[in-house]
Amino acid sequence: MIVPLRYGNFRRMDRSIHLAVVQFKPRKGDYATNLARLAGVFSQIESLDPRPDVAVFAETALTGYFVEGGVRDVALTAGAFARDLQAQYASAVNTPRTLDVCIGFYEVWNNAFYNSALYVTLGGDEPVIRHVHRKLFLPTYGMFDEERFVDRGFEVRAFDTPWGRAAMLICEDAWHSLTGTVAALDGATMVFIVSASPARGVWPREDEGPIPANLKRWERLARDIAEEHGVFVALVNLVGTEGGKSFTGGSIICGPHGDVRARAPLWDETILTITLDPHDLTRARSDVPLLTDLQTMMPHLMRNVDRIQAGERLVLSYDDEPNQGGPLTPASRGAGAERGAPPKRPAKGSKKVAANADANRNGTEPIAVLRAADSRSGPPPLAIDPELTAGWLTSFLREEFDRRGFEKAVVGLSGGVDSAVTAFLTAEALGKENVVAVRMPYRTSNPDSLSHAQLVIDSLGVQARTIDISPAVDGYLAGEQDADPARRGNVMARERMIVLFDQSAKYHALPVGTGNKTERLLGYFTWHADDSPPINPLGDLFKTQVWELARFLGVPEVIISKPASADLIAGQTDEGDFGISYADADTILNWLVSGYSPTSLVAHGFDPDKVELVRKRLAGTHWKRKLPTVALLSSTGIGESYLRPVDY
Repeated sequence: MIVPLRYGNFRRMDRSIHLAVVQFKPRKGDYATNLARLAGVFSQIESLDPRPDVAVFAETALTGYFVEGGVRDVALTAGAFARDLQAQYASAVNTPRTLDVCIGFYEVWNNAFYNSALYVTLGGDEPVIRHVHRKLFLPTYGMFDEERFVDRGFEVRAFDTPWGRAAMLICEDAWHSLTGTVAALDGATMVFIVSASPARGVWPREDEGPIPANLKRWERLARDIAEEHGVFVALVNLVGTEGGKSFTGGSIICGPHGDVRARAPLWDETILTITLDPHDLTRARSDVPLLTDLQTMMPHLMRNVDRIQAGERLVLSYDDEPNQGGPLTPASRGAGAERGAPPKRPAKGSKKVAANADANRNGTEPIAVLRAADSRSGPPPLAIDPELTAGWLTSFLREEFDRRGFEKAVVGLSGGVDSAVTAFLTAEALGKENVVAVRMPYRTSNPDSLSHAQLVIDSLGVQARTIDISPAVDGYLAGEQDADPARRGNVMARERMIVLFDQSAKYHALPVGTGNKTERLLGYFTWHADDSPPINPLGDLFKTQVWELARFLGVPEVIISKPASADLIAGQTDEGDFGISYADADTILNWLVSGYSPTSLVAHGFDPDKVELVRKRLAGTHWKRKLPTVALLSSTGIGESYLRPVDY
């Protein structure tokens, strides 16, 4: 890194800037349709007073983020992208005024693909590209696999704009504090962070309101960059859902004191505008001149980094030991290895200090000792914020139905809490007139199942059908007299899915699944039956969390409090089948899927027999949570090399 000897030679932010943050919801992989929508966005921006100077969009704003191998379908050059934006702007704006746009996209450059951000001035005869930033830090862990599909960039640079000097970061770039430092050292007074980070974390947090846990972390990152460097920061998040992953929105604009100046709503498309005063930069940097301190020390820190990178060991020096260097001149590389133990010399007055220790405390009582509780890590809590969770899931349902082109839903209503919660969420998302609840009893079903399902129907006012599956099931089983209860139960479960999907075709309605995370992890479902519906709002909620959400939604208490049962066999209960309570199973599963070993759970005090019971069910049912195994014969195997997301 080359650090300029003088600072302040850059384009200053010398006037107020009118900023628009655009939370945009793209259709996955449909660049042309998303691009065409920008004409309307530009027209809206043009009509605002004051009119924005800059419009900032999120990461991969016109294609969606999780496109996997589809990157090669949607990537384009920065020049082509700028010309497309210019055409949309020209079609919407008839004045000679220009508009700066900061927007994320998948780029093809030098025969490689990148996750990039473009800063371009639109209007005039031709678009003017001010900068292209290519994402440095590519998440390739957990749900992310970015480095498999795009290359890394290697630079963070600031650049001049008509209103001042700015820099761009993309998503995980901002999680590394050094990137904000580099941008500020290069003269940036505004840092744009464009992000497509899926929402995660529904547990409640005191005094923070109902927002996803990772969004609060994002806010801390943005505020820290702003405060440490005395810069404005605009964090812009994508909205919408992709393959069940919801993008939060909740974009924020931070002032140079680290204060949040404006905040966009969760989940929804929004144009958030604000006017920023450049004098705030001066005040902040005068009040807390951290950037000036860093500029002064940067040459020394860089020499320090160079020595670390070269593997040079520290030469320890203290007291009056001879030193080959000085305060600004380090010891030579040949000065020797790091010292071992220093010479043992008694400190001056050490005996006197030891003898008079109590006297130096201004009293005779010993200093109080405070023992902190043992610090043990653990998984995220099972408690949920039900308001946040309900809003999150209704937004997910709306998005999925809109993307798939459906207005109506069919829900298999069993009389249990899972299907009841699903019906409540679906009615809230689509309206009661767009939900068809289907009861599908068998002749041995518990009569309470029908009556409890009716409570839900009456409570919501949804359309309902009752279809007895007994003739169809018995017709098949008449030729299978030796079928045991497990086989008979599986036939019932699969027959219910035949009915549900046929009703889906009848009403042109999308089937909605009802299985919870506990059932899925323990394999407590019939393969290609309970798991068949194409969308499922409850699949990442443990059973105990479903109960908590049910109470918030107003599901009748008799449904919540009764023993959970698949009702395939008379007298059957879920917990009886498991051999463990849902409360215990959920707690153990939460630890196991968070990366803790069975041994560590036992060390934390869990019953080893219960841990082993849950571990065996979890380990023995992975196959039920996957698509069928296909023999791989080529280099283009579906789901192996030919990769496209479910919603592409």
